[in-house]
Amino acid sequence: MPCIGPGWRALWLLLAASVVASVALPAGAEQLNVAVAANFFGTLQKLAPKFERASGNQLVLSSGSSGQFYTQIREGAPFDVLLSADTDRPRQLEADGLGVAGSRFTYATGTLVLWSPKAGVVDRDGKVLRSGSYRMIGIAEPRIAPYGAAAQQVLAALGLWDKLNQDKKLAVGENINQAWQFAATGNVDMAFVALSQLSNADGIAGSYWLPPQSMYAPLDQDALILASSSKRAAAEAFLNWLRKDPEAIATIKAAGYHVRE
Repeated sequence: MPCIGPGWRALWLLLAASVVASVALPAGAEQLNVAVAANFFGTLQKLAPKFERASGNQLVLSSGSSGQFYTQIREGAPFDVLLSADTDRPRQLEADGLGVAGSRFTYATGTLVLWSPKAGVVDRDGKVLRSGSYRMIGIAEPRIAPYGAAAQQVLAALGLWDKLNQDKKLAVGENINQAWQFAATGNVDMAFVALSQLSNADGIAGSYWLPPQSMYAPLDQDALILASSSKRAAAEAFLNWLRKDPEAIATIKAAGYHVRE
């Protein structure tokens, strides 16, 4: 993931150059630098080889929080495409001329889950949250991670947000992947994560609660081509494929997302 602060541009370009040097692309193929929200990273890792086979172009993926990417793009980060976990930041980038007008669309809608890797910890109604019989809950940083903001909304709706902060029972990660890691490693009893991080052919391991959609704002996730990209045609081809290809849509749905068709 690109770093914020002095010298991060040079570091990112050095890493990108090493990738280019080690990978031989077909003649005429492009290499697209994609900034992808942490919750969608695993899904895009599955999608990337499918797109590369279909187009010959290659995706270089950087995973992080949408808020971090928003800041980095405003500072000139050399991405071609942003796959955000929200709609507000891509909309603002487009309005400010940093995104290609008309390229933005909602590629997926996510679902928030309260999850523990252990069976019997989280009940299907979320009553465990009110019980207080736990050490810590993991969430992503609400100020920069949309899934963290959704978790805050759920806890606020239950009247627990202020109390959990006062009792220091919240472990805050910089993105949804770190929140998942908190729970997966046992550093917290449970965490608010994305359904896409848990969905697989065998179902969801452990125990979980799906908060009602009425408790948090829809997790619509927008894609955007960045105005600074010199690979506009390849970026357009990628987003068109992501939006319309049946195999891409099936993969996104299988990961636990809703897709507008």
